[in-house]
Amino acid sequence: MGKTDTDEASDPLDPEIVHSLESRLIPTLEGGISGLWRRYRRLPRNVFAISLVSLLNDVSSEIIYPLLPFFLNNTLGVSPRVLGSIEGAAESISSLLKLFAGHFSDRFGKRKIFVVSGYVLSSLARPLLAFATNWHHVLAIRLSDRVGKGIRTAPRDAMIADNVAVQERGLAFGLHRAMDHTGAVVGPLIGYVLVLLFASDRNALVAADFTTIFLLASIPALAAVLVVSFFVRELDRPKTPPDSTLDSTTNAVPPMRLSLRGFDGNFKWFLVIIALFTLSNSSDFFLLLRARDAGVSVLSTPLLWAALHASKVLSSIFGGDLSDRLGRKRLIVSGWILYAAVYAGFAFVSNEFSAWILFLIYGIYFGLAEGAEKALVADLVRPDQRGTAYGLYNLAFGITVLPASLLMGTLWDWRGAKTAFLVSAILGAGAALLMLMLVKPRGHDQALESGI
Repeated sequence: MGKTDTDEASDPLDPEIVHSLESRLIPTLEGGISGLWRRYRRLPRNVFAISLVSLLNDVSSEIIYPLLPFFLNNTLGVSPRVLGSIEGAAESISSLLKLFAGHFSDRFGKRKIFVVSGYVLSSLARPLLAFATNWHHVLAIRLSDRVGKGIRTAPRDAMIADNVAVQERGLAFGLHRAMDHTGAVVGPLIGYVLVLLFASDRNALVAADFTTIFLLASIPALAAVLVVSFFVRELDRPKTPPDSTLDSTTNAVPPMRLSLRGFDGNFKWFLVIIALFTLSNSSDFFLLLRARDAGVSVLSTPLLWAALHASKVLSSIFGGDLSDRLGRKRLIVSGWILYAAVYAGFAFVSNEFSAWILFLIYGIYFGLAEGAEKALVADLVRPDQRGTAYGLYNLAFGITVLPASLLMGTLWDWRGAKTAFLVSAILGAGAALLMLMLVKPRGHDQALESGI
């Protein structure tokens, strides 16, 4: 994973240059809640618009998500292993597409077309769950939904990074994650109300109940499409990197290649460690099934899911800001260690109260790690590489989702839930240790460690 000569030649992140740049860019941050509020208010309108789109889309998807494992397991008779295969395959195809979408948003200098297309596809696919009669239908629909996510995610993240200065990246991604998780609070609450209103038996939903709920869940997804189409603005960006040179014979720009060339060893190590961590991070479907085993009823599951995302909202609001103040890597390592502890707790959970506590603590992991990881990606690469870099990050994050879910489901079927969750906890803790040891401070983190 060491640097090549090409990497060195193209790497603009020389420590002395970074130190000089950061000393001019990073202001003295105001303290307290009022200072945090003022910093959020200074973020560009585009960041707020993109965050609102994520909120609306998550309202739609999170009406469905906490009920989907019960639809698959109870109504369609799907085993944990097949359930893991469905979610793993869906997330894997999503991650692969994030790489290509991010790359081409750099190549063409356009982000919005990818973002709009992705939300449109998801909003069209999601209502089809109402008509699924076997797990193969669900797999096809989930794949289509996740294809939409794959198309939009990396260009959307690059668009957020394009809109803010380096010292605001953690804050901007923290806001985005907080709004996204707010949608995931509202969605399950709406799902809970829909169960109360339409279910013939609130603790044992039948196929007709799921059909009604899945159809109604499409409404906020359509609202998200309208907002992203009319309120998110495309920034003027060059179609090619600023250091590109024209071919002397054709007067054309050499084509960009979709590869790791041009990225230094530090960023490559980051990608490898992200992939290892994700091997511990199987589908949250398994957490919901574990909560059911601990005594959480089907009716209470949307409320539990909403509480999880409320925890994500609060921790994301402060987590992104803390990554600007304390450093990205510190927040990521802290979040991953907390994640490992929570999964170890799920190995031994035995009652409903403990399940609720673990879900609330689990939400803090997201607040610490999610925004910091995305801000760190922008710190480690050049501006003209961001779309590709976010695609690579999402690929690394998702390439092991299918193996992770298969591993969890297989261990669950073979040795029980306790063994499955303990193995995930060990993998997560190991990834945190490697992040601490192998990823060097760069950009914002390097400036902080230099005492600026």
